[in-house]
Amino acid sequence: MNKPEILAPAGNKLSFLAALASGADAVYCGLKHFSARMEADNFSISEICSLTELARSKNCKVYVALNTLIKPDEPDKVGRLLHRLNHQAGPDALIFSDPGMIDIASQVGVTSELHLSTLGNFHSISGLNHLKKLGVSRVVLPRELNIDEIRQIAQPEILDLEVFVHGALCYGISGRCYWSSFLGGKSGLRGRCVQPCRRVYTYKGSKGTYFSCQDLGLDILAKTLIGIPGLRAWKIEGRKKGPHYVFYTSKAYQILRDNPDSTKAKKEAVELLNLALGRKFTHYNFLPQRPFIPIDPKNEPASGRFSGKTKGGQKDIFITPWYPLIPGDLLRIGYEGDPGHKVIKIRKPVPAKGKFNLPPGCRHGLPVFLIDRQEKELMDMIKILEKKLPAADQHTQKSSFSYNPAASIHKKITPVFLDVYRYPPKIKNPIGLQLSLSPVIRPKLAPFKNNWYFLPPVIWPGAEEKWKELITYLQDKGASNFVLGSPWQMGLFNQSKKLNLWAGPYCNVANQAHIKILKEMGIKGTILSPELSRHDLLTLAGSSCMPTGIITKGLWPVCVSRTFASQARPIAVFESPKRETFWTSQHDENYYTFPNWEINLTEHEKELSQAGFSLFLNMKEPLPKKMELKKRPGLWNWEQGLL
Repeated sequence: MNKPEILAPAGNKLSFLAALASGADAVYCGLKHFSARMEADNFSISEICSLTELARSKNCKVYVALNTLIKPDEPDKVGRLLHRLNHQAGPDALIFSDPGMIDIASQVGVTSELHLSTLGNFHSISGLNHLKKLGVSRVVLPRELNIDEIRQIAQPEILDLEVFVHGALCYGISGRCYWSSFLGGKSGLRGRCVQPCRRVYTYKGSKGTYFSCQDLGLDILAKTLIGIPGLRAWKIEGRKKGPHYVFYTSKAYQILRDNPDSTKAKKEAVELLNLALGRKFTHYNFLPQRPFIPIDPKNEPASGRFSGKTKGGQKDIFITPWYPLIPGDLLRIGYEGDPGHKVIKIRKPVPAKGKFNLPPGCRHGLPVFLIDRQEKELMDMIKILEKKLPAADQHTQKSSFSYNPAASIHKKITPVFLDVYRYPPKIKNPIGLQLSLSPVIRPKLAPFKNNWYFLPPVIWPGAEEKWKELITYLQDKGASNFVLGSPWQMGLFNQSKKLNLWAGPYCNVANQAHIKILKEMGIKGTILSPELSRHDLLTLAGSSCMPTGIITKGLWPVCVSRTFASQARPIAVFESPKRETFWTSQHDENYYTFPNWEINLTEHEKELSQAGFSLFLNMKEPLPKKMELKKRPGLWNWEQGLL
């Protein structure tokens, strides 16, 4: 039987040591730069060196995540950081999401394994060989997959797999959410998500958390993963969590893995998970015969253990907790991001139903959650490990690494302006079409030779054969121009010299290293990430080794999901607390949430053409009935920049 490793999260030193105390087989953590959890404390390289040395003495591996989108001016910075990390710490694996990291790591001479993050958006059976050829040894599968789909993907002779067994669920599919970026430039792909999905929205007059998911927790169902060949790790999400959560969840899944048939062990593990101070968790899609929608609009969008509500008047706000509080406990007053939200630390014991006065600024009637706890027994174990930590070397090793991009810059070609439709219109001119498995659309796909066919952002494993059949039909009819929703969709095509494959805007292409990797894979052109700023777009188009495209007009989804609240129905219209309007529609297996204002860079098309862009897209998404688009500049991050 395959015995997967328990892979624990660590966003600070105490959580890292808690993972070691729990007996975790591996720990994953991030540096202070290029981490998909920038709100965690994260680590300096000197801290990583010290912790890695201690971890290895405990037979525990260390994986470092540099899993963010890399902007055009950052390959040198990433390379220098990697060079120092590789030579000073030498972690067991590097977790990345931007394919450009593969080329940067190669030039640095990284000796660690390369693991593709779930943000790399991989769920393709036919794409496994493409990843292997790039030197990737493990892929982290998305949380949306069910057990049958995981088994379908498992091919241990090609790649190892890693699956999430516990932790927070994003509403959006990893790597397919632009909501935070769209509302203010703080990109989830850069680790700076402000979590707009956790907010309260209004739908048909009712307010609720229509996009806020409960956590994922496989608990006793994790047993079914043990026999899957090539499944090397059970991953626990939570790099923003404290040591209590890390210890309890890691220990629980270790018990479940090591005692899969013990009723007593299962009960003990479930009790530990219930005490871990996370959100209420569900099995989500894991059981295909019993899928669960993890969204309840009436559900409180908070993690932690509910402790009561604030009481008193304007000058005397207090709580009477439902259970005893101990020194070191962290309480969240109110919901994260809401007015009056605070996090406070308990300094003295508070008995159950005892009065605890809150600091000035707290409001009456707010919910209170226990979000972290530092029990004496756990802290004593951590202190023992802390004393064994080698002294961190504060000397900063410099690196002179300079990234070497592709030698040749592509020649300018005649610009193409393309309207991209969701449903084929009654015109014969060459157009762009967003492909679907719908039988209604298939008879309307001609003219094949000149049209451009856009694949969806995600093709789930169960539908892959149907997509292969559709693509083969199009190729047999003479179609050659295709835009990929993910580079890993290349495996769906019959390769030929006539094939003109482009990486689409969902591929999140944002740097020269990424483009170089795409070219080596056989892709002929790329549409750059619509998240990028003016400076980034112009810089990248002028230095690209292949033709580049851009969306200059039209509707772009803030988010793509595989789930949707059962209390609402597409096409559903939602309003945010700031009176922003969004609407959701379903196409095949995916749900797309759009803002009711367009991207509009048309006045900059001349500048973009001069910079080297050769494909200009107008996304003609159909509007819901009676909806009118707001008149907004539609510049996205063009002027404000991408954080």
